[in-house]
Amino acid sequence: MLRRAGLLVTLGLAGLPVALSPQPPGGAEGASSNLSPDDRAEALLARMSLDEKLQLLHGALTEYNPGPLGTAGYIPGIARLGVPALHFADGSVGAGNQVGQATALPSSIASAATWDPALAYDYGWVIGHQLRAYGINANLGGNVNLAGREPRCGRTFEMKGEDPLLAGRITAAHVRAIQDQGVIGCLKHFALNDQETGRFTADVRISERGARESDLLAFEIALRESDAQSVMCSYNLVGGVYACENSWLLNEVLKGEWGFRGFVMSDWYATHSSVKAALAGLDQEQPGGSFFGGQRDRSLKDAVLDGSLPEARLNDMARRVLRALFAVGLFEQAGVRAPLDLAKSEAIAQRVAEEGSVLLVNHGLLPLDAGSLRSIAMIGGHADAAVLTGGGSAQVIPTGGPALWFSAPCPPCWGAIVWAPSSPLRAIRALAPGAGVQFHTGEDTRAAAALARRSDVAIVFAAEWQSEGMDLPSLTLSGQQDDLIHAVIDANPRTVVVLESGGAQLMSWTSGAGPALAARERRKNPNAPWVHGAAAVLAAWYPGQRGAEAIANILFGAVNPSGKLPLTVPLSESDLPHPVIAAPPPGSQEPFPVHYHEGFLAGYKWFDSRGIEPLFPFGYGLSYTVFEFSGLQLQWLDAAPARRRLAVSFEVANTGPRAGAEVAQVYLGLPPEAGEPPKRLAGWEKIRLQPGERRRVTIEIDERDASHPFSVWSEARRQWVTPPGEYTVFAGNHSGKRGLKLSARFRLE
Repeated sequence: MLRRAGLLVTLGLAGLPVALSPQPPGGAEGASSNLSPDDRAEALLARMSLDEKLQLLHGALTEYNPGPLGTAGYIPGIARLGVPALHFADGSVGAGNQVGQATALPSSIASAATWDPALAYDYGWVIGHQLRAYGINANLGGNVNLAGREPRCGRTFEMKGEDPLLAGRITAAHVRAIQDQGVIGCLKHFALNDQETGRFTADVRISERGARESDLLAFEIALRESDAQSVMCSYNLVGGVYACENSWLLNEVLKGEWGFRGFVMSDWYATHSSVKAALAGLDQEQPGGSFFGGQRDRSLKDAVLDGSLPEARLNDMARRVLRALFAVGLFEQAGVRAPLDLAKSEAIAQRVAEEGSVLLVNHGLLPLDAGSLRSIAMIGGHADAAVLTGGGSAQVIPTGGPALWFSAPCPPCWGAIVWAPSSPLRAIRALAPGAGVQFHTGEDTRAAAALARRSDVAIVFAAEWQSEGMDLPSLTLSGQQDDLIHAVIDANPRTVVVLESGGAQLMSWTSGAGPALAARERRKNPNAPWVHGAAAVLAAWYPGQRGAEAIANILFGAVNPSGKLPLTVPLSESDLPHPVIAAPPPGSQEPFPVHYHEGFLAGYKWFDSRGIEPLFPFGYGLSYTVFEFSGLQLQWLDAAPARRRLAVSFEVANTGPRAGAEVAQVYLGLPPEAGEPPKRLAGWEKIRLQPGERRRVTIEIDERDASHPFSVWSEARRQWVTPPGEYTVFAGNHSGKRGLKLSARFRLE
């Protein structure tokens, strides 16, 4: 989403909402609340004038908002009919910066890394609860674009992973919770908006089957499992047509096949037309006017009057907006604000950080024993004061104000680099009171290495900022952070690396000189990753404003890590489907092609289909205990051929010394004749076991599930079809060869 204004910052607690006197609920003509949202919307629509209908279809720029709310968008209410005003705010990782200070949640990718839909619901509750407390009633979060299509995308931290089932279900949980708080939820950016480079003119070229089984499937799952009331169409083109005037996307797929009953809004300034877009399925132009040719309500009104836009279509646009208001209860709740519960919100933020952090490497160093440590070196990443957050329209201004604040170093993005006030140094000192804990900025590599050499343990914090409006130039850590890590590991092999990033990192060095780390590995492979020498590596993502406490709890064993990767970490960018990001010619404002030749082979499916071994596979994550899988059994639950439900059951045992949680994952391999990747995620369950505890887990694979688990998209028949032949079920704790412990086969005729 594009913003013209700069980032809003309020220091101290002045930005927190205050209680307002409730306004009387609008919509006496809300007909009876016993009627369906569709019937109530139809009854109210019949009482509206043409101008009142048009008022719902175009945002008013925020400078025209007469109220006290700071918002990303605004649509005035209709007092005569009791229709409440719509106040829009961003909210992918917390209540957006337009409204003031709010709980800075861990990044959305961290929520996906929990693999816990119930905790994802709590994550969404924080967003909906705090938006409601600010008087905001429409959320602009819900980014369900796939993170694995272009892993350098600057918005990866807002996404929910590379698999459509995982991304769809985690997003659905967020949106359900937001709407349960009386705030309209959103799914975005529809569709195939998977890179920021040339985002206004990128023309995505992909087969229909490729789109249906990847990005569109994630949206379909998220929509069917959330009943989201708004969908935001994207800036890019799909097949030569701008997404916000793409009738195939909006009318045929979204509203036709999927039965979407809410309204489609444009991304901010994403419209290139008004009437054409309306006919193609766009319901609401935001924020009113466009850089690219939208003409607000005048052209729509003229088009209705001269017959070029059927009045039935205009009525449908307005009806969809009204229906969304009724569906989430905005007529009954107009003007009512919930009291802000910061304690609960921050507790949820910390739990997401604890359960979403992924332990990638542990050679026996973790958990740290505070009683045996005399000295700890903490190096880099501003770990003395703060943890990093992601930028762009998703930016959250943390309660208490930013701990650190730097200007964004890139022309395409805006705002600032914000660090949340959660100090790893302070949190680690609290858990190791008997150790001397010293911090070094890491700017002087030699001095940092010297501190590490004379310490019992070294902890290096590496931070990589991402933002809307830009893509990362590579997956290599910026600056000299890789060389710093190597130098510290050379000085002290008892080194823990904590990664604060929005997605995957290569973990390789940037220069050939200096550290002698893992000399044998370097002789074999000059680009060997530094994970060969690290004693432990923890991916903490952007951990939110209770992130330091979460990281410290994991490092010292107060929390047993249980996060699993929601995306693949490649060994090299040359292993990606697109080693180089597609970009427009310099200075060009014309559409340029972005060929997604890999089709549905996004993320781990690409690596599997090509036999490429990643650095860390999708679904991977270590624990401080040991889990064993056994006894795989398959059972059909329905005899009726019209519906196939397969129960996949197996035992999971905690054979280690600690209580912990494991994500039991089930994958399905279709018959070779189907031309699919070797496997696709079909279901999972996160289970918690005490030492010695054993539990039988059953995961159902239902043919009627929105993920179409047994099916492929047939371009010839324009529908999902189930290919006959032999299927393979895999079960284990990650998608890699060593993670899938169990397998069994069955046939479908």
